[in-house]
Amino acid sequence: MSKFAPRSSGVHNSNGNVKTSLLVTCEHGGNRVPRRYAHLFRRSGRRLETHRGFDFGALLMAQEISQCFDAPLVASTVTRLLVDLNRSVGHRDISRVYRELSPVERERMLRDCYLPYRSEVERLVAKAIGCGRRVVHISSHSFTPRLHGKVRRADVGLLYDPVRPGESAFCRLWKAAIKRVAPELRVRRNYPYYGKGDGLTSYLRLRHSPDAYVGVELEINQALVIGTKGRWTRLRASVIESLRITLESESPPVSVARGRVTAATTP
Repeated sequence: MSKFAPRSSGVHNSNGNVKTSLLVTCEHGGNRVPRRYAHLFRRSGRRLETHRGFDFGALLMAQEISQCFDAPLVASTVTRLLVDLNRSVGHRDISRVYRELSPVERERMLRDCYLPYRSEVERLVAKAIGCGRRVVHISSHSFTPRLHGKVRRADVGLLYDPVRPGESAFCRLWKAAIKRVAPELRVRRNYPYYGKGDGLTSYLRLRHSPDAYVGVELEINQALVIGTKGRWTRLRASVIESLRITLESESPPVSVARGRVTAATTP
């Protein structure tokens, strides 16, 4: 079973009647294969080391956001090739090795590597909302600069559901803040993917009202992650500073308070 170890804590409280809690997650933080499933990857070659295995830089980005804002963090380092925590059970892309597992083994894999993670995120969201807070959920990801021969023309993507006014407003403010802090960055909304597709944020939207839950997937171009160290460092600083500006720009404004950070690891 996955273990969730509290390390420190943090929430963001507004100065008005409505309180906002920031939650950070990282579904594709590493390319680790638990020992029980190692035999499934003996002929995988270098796939585990590519963008198919994990999101380069996403975990570090999530950790720094969490640390900067004292926000809860739920993260996994198990490779998405074994199980994609950002896909629903039954989705065709939930696992690249699903067909090699028996029904019993599939159930065990979901029980070991998938359900504990998703349950912990659900618990944190429900707990904050149950306390009368609005949740702003930042899910940290990164994308390959080129896919199927097509160049992705963005440095930062902000994915959200345009039908939900709170998410549209939040991403509009965040994009403006990034351009203010780092004008050289190319920032696009709902790019390189649409934010309303299958994913953890979409799952949570079905369970919580737009007033209570704001889910945003942060996508960073991996060309910046694997490029020069200074550029990658500046990008992370710009994302964090722009997020601070965005949270402070909301009405009512958001201020920092102490809360709890949670980390997830899977054996």
